Amino acid sequence: MLKITTMSTIIVDDLVKQFKIADPLRGSGIRKFKEYLFPTYQSISAVNGISFSVQAGERVAFIGPNGAGKSTTIKILTGIMQPTSGRVEVLGMTPVKQRKRLAYQIGAVFGQRSQLWYHLPVQDTLTLLAAIYNIPTVDYERRLKELTEKFHVTHLLTKPVRQLSLGERMRCEIVASFLHKPSVLFLDEPTIGLDITAKAIIRDLIRQQSVQEGVTLLLTSHDTDDIEKVCDRVVIINRGELLLDDSLTNLKTRYIRKKVLKVVAEEENIVWSEPGIQVLEQTPHHLTIDIDITVHAVEKIVTNLLANYTIKDLTIEDPPLENIIHSLYDYGNTQS
Repeated sequence: MLKITTMSTIIVDDLVKQFKIADPLRGSGIRKFKEYLFPTYQSISAVNGISFSVQAGERVAFIGPNGAGKSTTIKILTGIMQPTSGRVEVLGMTPVKQRKRLAYQIGAVFGQRSQLWYHLPVQDTLTLLAAIYNIPTVDYERRLKELTEKFHVTHLLTKPVRQLSLGERMRCEIVASFLHKPSVLFLDEPTIGLDITAKAIIRDLIRQQSVQEGVTLLLTSHDTDDIEKVCDRVVIINRGELLLDDSLTNLKTRYIRKKVLKVVAEEENIVWSEPGIQVLEQTPHHLTIDIDITVHAVEKIVTNLLANYTIKDLTIEDPPLENIIHSLYDYGNTQS
């Protein structure tokens, strides 16, 4: 059952979005001409009855494979697109009906689209946004100083956007999205294309700002590090349907079916082969294996290794979050 409370900032209840597409033309001559004049249509469901709610201040990863319905849902939540059916509320407003009013209370960061004017200095765009959001001059100057210092972009304000690196531009994009103190921030692939260092900086800044100001985050990303570093909860959709809605902690504990065991031994060759165990890496004195814990108890494997080899070091790790999520996608595909 959908959990809705007085603290629910985002409500999505049995949301459906269908698109009509024309059937391809078939036949030839008169028949093809008739189909061109009087086309027939079929309905395609991009979103098929999903329900979830987000509480104030939550940081939620909204993820799924390409074509899952993520972008369609975000467009509906921001009022860009009309749902076919279902109930959608953001901050107590119906997005498509109260889009202008809602725009003053939400923000958005799109990794592949910019709200900064390409040929103008960064500060010119920020000044324009302050006017659009009716931010008083004194408040704007104070807010600008606070954000630019925190995001380390003060020295970039007078530079044209075209001269910024991708990492610098993304930090400025985030400053722009936080400028009017939104209650909800939508993040669509905010670290795409960035190097490892820039990604780490962006993630830390986004999470820190959200915690300090109580901003509700809805993040879409294919980078599992974004999910782990920024969010506390995961909503997964696949083929337009809700696949999982759970905390990040539960996702990593309840749905782990494998463990990664790394061994360093005195012996040069460590050989281990049996059903339910996959060798990931094997080099002199080192062995890394993937253990299916539905087949083997990890403790038994460790005991056998200790009995057969002189172990110098041994570590047990969970598989990468990406592997867990992909296994859920695969499970959802087999169920459909």
